Amino acid sequence: MSIKLVILDRDGVINFDSDNYIRTLQQWQAIPGSIQAIADLSVAGYKIAVATNQSGIARGYYDLKTLEAMHQKMIELVESKGGKIDKIVFCPHLDEDRCACRKPKPGMLEQILEQFSVAHSDACFVGDSLRDLQAAWAIDMPTALVKTGKGQRTLVNTVLPASTLIFEDLADFSRYLLNADG
Repeated sequence: MSIKLVILDRDGVINFDSDNYIRTLQQWQAIPGSIQAIADLSVAGYKIAVATNQSGIARGYYDLKTLEAMHQKMIELVESKGGKIDKIVFCPHLDEDRCACRKPKPGMLEQILEQFSVAHSDACFVGDSLRDLQAAWAIDMPTALVKTGKGQRTLVNTVLPASTLIFEDLADFSRYLLNADG
């Protein structure tokens, strides 16, 4: 595998998700193993980016300051394990805004690829929902589905392309990628 860049969805991949949105810093809780997985990939030389839909902003559930605090907590947790998150992008819009960034559209992924000058084939997007995977499929980016968050539901309700890798969680994905390169 020639992966140089790992792009992660946030809710359901890195932290526990909620159908009622993660609205406070206290509600943002990392899935066991996810922070270490990010740090391990980072230390191994992978660039790490996060691309996350955050329509809770447009819905008025939380503000930009709260979102920034959640992201700072995530960054500090990864740094405490010796790793680094290189980029975080988010879409604050609703579906009806018809923006180019909200997954399943690939705008955020394209922005990250451009910033790091990485070809889509040298990146992998890890998500837990169909709309995550659709964003990557739209630009022929390799994908991995984790069973955390909405992943189990996605697996049951979606026919995935054979090329989609499936993992128990982000830690499982990290072990796979590190072993594939080792």
